[in-house]
Amino acid sequence: MRKEWYVVQTYAGLETKVKESLERKFESLGYERYIGRIVVPEETIIDSKSKSVERHVVPLSAKLHVSTGSEVEAGQLLAEEPNIHARRNGVITEIKNFKRIIIETIDHKYTKIYNIPESHKPDSSLKVGVRIRQGMPLAKKGEYFSEIDGKIVSVERLKRVVVQTEDGETDTYYIPYENFDSSKIQKGMTVKAGMLIGEGKKYYSRSKGKVEVLDLGTRREIRIAKTKTRRLFPGYVFVELLLTNEIEQLIRMTPNVINFVSAGGQPIPLKRREIKALLRLIGEEEYEEKKAATVEFDFTPGEAVKIISGPFEGFVGVVQEVNPEHNEVKVMVTIFGRETPVVLHTGEVEKLT
Repeated sequence: MRKEWYVVQTYAGLETKVKESLERKFESLGYERYIGRIVVPEETIIDSKSKSVERHVVPLSAKLHVSTGSEVEAGQLLAEEPNIHARRNGVITEIKNFKRIIIETIDHKYTKIYNIPESHKPDSSLKVGVRIRQGMPLAKKGEYFSEIDGKIVSVERLKRVVVQTEDGETDTYYIPYENFDSSKIQKGMTVKAGMLIGEGKKYYSRSKGKVEVLDLGTRREIRIAKTKTRRLFPGYVFVELLLTNEIEQLIRMTPNVINFVSAGGQPIPLKRREIKALLRLIGEEEYEEKKAATVEFDFTPGEAVKIISGPFEGFVGVVQEVNPEHNEVKVMVTIFGRETPVVLHTGEVEKLT
């Protein structure tokens, strides 16, 4: 016999405890052959209560390990700059500590980069997010003033390495402070073209969240909005079973279980396409991603549409909201007898004729 999916009603907030209790009970009784997967469907959403968005300014040369829509954990690698190699033969004549401050106009159109020697005492109050006015001093010594109104988007410590080349010119390299190895790179040493001077900077996520990558012309910005998980169906656990009278009673007698979703007292197995859509939605089952077609945006709220790709492929729903700017529509579909909102690209739906 083939296992089928059933819905078990629980007390809201205790879904995970019920899931764990069922797994332990079936394992201890040796009934693993009667049970398949047990799922508490969750979705990841932007934490609207969080006021902070983590930002990383990276050069265009940096290799990205994430893209818009990626979900990351704290400590995950986001991007890395290329390693720094000597361009020409020469001798290191100078190694100094610097601080790099990047200021961006409020409209994100212009950026200024200031490399300030630590000996000139860069202002310690200048941190990411601080608003800057044109003419404001950036250091206590020297002629370092902001040339634009804007906001600080990056502050980092660097080692500046100057190489006097064989033809009398100079090459300057800025090495991330944490990647500089003073035992290998020293003043007065000879360098050869191609020699490794320092590893490129690596950018790591400080928090768990959802990624947005913005291309701002001369650089990229990786933004991470903090996220949280939310139960898709509070108070329900989805169980894959070979249902017998004995198995039914074992589940009903599990602590915090209220009942099966049933009709006439009999548990109702879920339709195959409904459970398939749910498993795809939460990443338990893979499906082929079809490239969304470019279509003319002419959807209106209240209009009936058919979903032609994605986890809910084949479902029919009603347009609830439209977003022409992002070419998206929010469609209400009925799954497990409940209306569920789904955000889709317009190329993933078609009008019902």
